Amino acid sequence: MIVFFFFLTILNSKHVSNGSNFKDVVFILSFRYPSVWPLSLLALRTAAHALTFPRKAPGGHSQDTGAAVPEEFQLNQSQSSLLGHIFRKHVKPKKQHEICQLGTLVKKLCDQANCKCVVDVGSGQGHLTRFLSFGLGLDVTGIEADPNLVSMATKFDRQLLLTLTKENQKSGNAQSLHSAPGPSPRHVVGWVNPKASWDVFIQQLGVIATESDSIRATTGSSEQKQQVEELHLEPHSCQTKAEELQNALPTQKTAINTSDSVAQINTQVFPSGNATKMLTCKTVPVNDCGAKKPASFVLTGLHACGDLSSTLLRHFTNCPHVQVITSVACCYMKISTKEQPNPPGVFQPSFSSDTVVDSCSEYGYPMSDWVRGLPGHQLSYKAREGACHAIEDYLHRLREESGLLRTHCYRAILESIIRAERPDMRRPGVQTVKKAHALSFSEYARLALPRVGLPADLPLDPVRVDAMLAHQGKVVAYFSLVLLLAPVVETLVLLDRMIFLQEKGFQSKLIPLFDAAFSPRNLVLVAVKPKEAQS
Repeated sequence: MIVFFFFLTILNSKHVSNGSNFKDVVFILSFRYPSVWPLSLLALRTAAHALTFPRKAPGGHSQDTGAAVPEEFQLNQSQSSLLGHIFRKHVKPKKQHEICQLGTLVKKLCDQANCKCVVDVGSGQGHLTRFLSFGLGLDVTGIEADPNLVSMATKFDRQLLLTLTKENQKSGNAQSLHSAPGPSPRHVVGWVNPKASWDVFIQQLGVIATESDSIRATTGSSEQKQQVEELHLEPHSCQTKAEELQNALPTQKTAINTSDSVAQINTQVFPSGNATKMLTCKTVPVNDCGAKKPASFVLTGLHACGDLSSTLLRHFTNCPHVQVITSVACCYMKISTKEQPNPPGVFQPSFSSDTVVDSCSEYGYPMSDWVRGLPGHQLSYKAREGACHAIEDYLHRLREESGLLRTHCYRAILESIIRAERPDMRRPGVQTVKKAHALSFSEYARLALPRVGLPADLPLDPVRVDAMLAHQGKVVAYFSLVLLLAPVVETLVLLDRMIFLQEKGFQSKLIPLFDAAFSPRNLVLVAVKPKEAQS
């Protein structure tokens, strides 16, 4: 508890020493010191690393490696060697890496839970959904709030099926990878309301599943999904990696098995190597769904934004149809809190207002009763926003003294100008300006100001701007310290969620699944219901 308070105090502090030198900060984060540093600063660095969940994935790069890429991209930096070409189309390298690793884990959990159905929440353009369905033979429903993304997902499904048909005709090989491939994925247009109960969520999936029959008819029958093995999984593929991943995970000494559930795997290994036993709670019984029961399914969310991740965890604990959950969170600054129930940048889709009735007033943080009961448990918006940044990539920029570091100073100056012009506008959501570091500040401001509703020709005081530009080193030093503490904030948020699950009677596991240098939000929270809760 003392440690928890210590870090909350640091993370919510608005002050940082003005004496920090930019180049010296490089040595803070890369473990090299040109001079003797204050003991308090050394203790802070040591404590931050010791109290952070391990982020190094099996076979991944360590935190101080910099901007290295996973081994699967060594031959071609834009194409994963673990995915067949049909699953790489329209998919950026980072996403290729993520869907391969997460898809393999989901498939393994489905096999162990004897469950073929998966619900992918926040499915976007359907990259993970397609891999799970066409590649791994699962029955997948993807739900996404943006109708345009759902339209793109359906379009890409058709393209994949057409490519498979052509490839099979050329090869003359009608052999499919799976003896009983799942149906084509179903894509749902729907917003998962964090204030709605789990039965509303089930109704969304049920209604859309019926409506998607027409979509499935246009995308082709299961016979068209003749997945030739060489088209899908190449040598050293994700399928092969499943067992390697399971055996290599340093924090997972026992295989996740539905026969004993995660309740039998009740230790979390911290960087120090000490295993800390978590709370042990009895399983809380779940309510019966009624006579007409939907099929059981695995719930997954790849970088589910803000409250969406916490909402899925609540559905897992309350809904008897959800047997397994794999949750990869992101956008912690968009998590609702009692102090900030409507964080900046969070919008409710217009089509959702008449279809969902609020049934609870729970927040995204804290989720657990234990953390909620701690005085001073609050995390500021700035602390949560800092947790969204990647320390691995920033280390590379620091070592190279990259010009990209100038962007942080530009953004700080721009925010000062915006606040002077519009005092009511706090935390403006300025979209990224491409190659900002290569522009002068006046050019950067001309492109950025219209994105927050201000005129591009807003008069700027050149003397004041030059004075602020001279403080670039201090801006970088401050941001470096923020990134030093960023993994600690993420640990606090995820630990709160693990404690929440244990309070509900479910053990969970955090797995550093992705290469952190390639995909910074790489921690996957996995929970499996024990058999007595599944019945």
